[in-house]
Amino acid sequence: MKVGFLILVISALFFPFSALARTSSPEGALVYIISPADGEGVRSPVIIKFGLQGMGVAPAGVDMKNTGHHHLLIDTRRFPSLDKPIPSDKRHKHFGKGQTETTLELSPGVHTLQLVFGDKAHISFDPPLLSGKITILVK
Repeated sequence: MKVGFLILVISALFFPFSALARTSSPEGALVYIISPADGEGVRSPVIIKFGLQGMGVAPAGVDMKNTGHHHLLIDTRRFPSLDKPIPSDKRHKHFGKGQTETTLELSPGVHTLQLVFGDKAHISFDPPLLSGKITILVK
């Protein structure tokens, strides 16, 4: 019993949890922002609608082929690691209940938005499903 535990601990040291297996995305799958449009001037609160083609939406944790859920990146400069769960903070919003739109309070000024479609464990698909990054002006 102690030997098995020791092997588990040694394995964890040599094969850290940082590189998780990514789920394959089907050919032709696409994620995009329906609205607002790139360059659009809007007022806060902003309604953001998510689009998806070639896959289905399912809550986080649901293991069903060709499904996942949306993550919205707000004003990010660097893209999160593709082989780790997408962070959850004020710049990385998770929609793990299967939501396809959200309403955000954004301060006046220029903001960028981008969608990333993640698998049941919040990890980007392979190849990744990313929308184009859009810029909006909140009045």
